[in-house]
Amino acid sequence: MANKLEGKIAVVTGGSTGIGLAVARRFAAEGALVYITGRRQAQLDAAAREIGASAVAVQVDSSRLDELDKLFGRIRAEHGKLDILMANAGGGSLLPLGQITEDHFDDTFARNVKGTLFTVQAALPLLGAGSSVILTGSTAASGGTEAFSVYAASKAAVRAFARNWILDLKGRGIRINTLSPGPIKTPGLVELAGPDEASQQGLLDHFASQIPMERVGDPDEIAKAAVFLASDDASFVTGIELFVDGGIAQI
Repeated sequence: MANKLEGKIAVVTGGSTGIGLAVARRFAAEGALVYITGRRQAQLDAAAREIGASAVAVQVDSSRLDELDKLFGRIRAEHGKLDILMANAGGGSLLPLGQITEDHFDDTFARNVKGTLFTVQAALPLLGAGSSVILTGSTAASGGTEAFSVYAASKAAVRAFARNWILDLKGRGIRINTLSPGPIKTPGLVELAGPDEASQQGLLDHFASQIPMERVGDPDEIAKAAVFLASDDASFVTGIELFVDGGIAQI
């Protein structure tokens, strides 16, 4: 049986760690050539070595339009097309209302909203019929989390992008979907609790206590869902929000 993504050219932004790395690893295992991006070259290089010959590491800050243009210009020159785009780069931090700063807001929205918008827009000329765009959302956009309002709002904007872009792109055959993880054991999540390992485990235990499946997720569980959305198995799936969250957004 052929690999689901055989011969496909893919980009995973924020692909050097956590969910992005897991997705890039899965895409490569399914036959795709994967360009992974991130802001830290050493992490990118390590991730590319881990994935193997099917990974290409390119240092990109997704909130920088000039760097995005260079990335997709390179892909145009090397392949002339792009089949799969996972706009995954982003992140956030905890600050309650009353302590939110302009820098906190600008950083979060630059990474999650501006970066997502201009990543997809820069990739559009390379995307043809049958291509798949996956936006990384979050269950945070569907509920309330103490001190996480700015991040949640940014991910709600990402969800809104998918709903509107499928109308903007009618007739082009490009599918756009949002993949929304629940709490996943990644460096980005545990670092919200600071550097102390006991505090990090306490955060994971707290999330697990709220999830119907009574555990946090593994990055590879998100990656398996991403393969579905990227592949022809999802050929009639567009505009959805696919929750991979152990049920937390459904209660």
